Amino acid sequence: MKRCARFVALLMLVGPAGALAQQPTPAPAVPAAPAVPAAPAVPAAPAAPAGEPTLSDKELLGRTLFNQSCVVCHMHMQITNAAHFGPPLSRDSLGGQEDIMREVISNGTPNMPGFKYHFDPREIEAIVAYLKTRPVPAAR
Repeated sequence: MKRCARFVALLMLVGPAGALAQQPTPAPAVPAAPAVPAAPAVPAAPAAPAGEPTLSDKELLGRTLFNQSCVVCHMHMQITNAAHFGPPLSRDSLGGQEDIMREVISNGTPNMPGFKYHFDPREIEAIVAYLKTRPVPAAR
């Protein structure tokens, strides 16, 4: 115990002096670079193709999460002939009721896993917001 107390006392005495000894030296002056004209502003998101709505940040997050986790079962892929597992999703899915959409995404169904441990409530809300922008698919 005495050894620890001595060590702490030594650090308290040497600490401030050591800190002063390690002050950085000022860097030499560098001549200023010539002024470069500013680049034109870049839009935050690409413009939506004709006929598609412009998405908010929340809907863009929902689209990203949908593409990462939902598209594999809920979208017909052009590359394969296999049918998709779940129904195509749109603004009218589950009767268009957002609270039911949140419930199904969170807890799943007998044929679909729940995502309440994969997504936080904000992300589930973003997916629902994105689904509300999707048009009803044409009947096949």
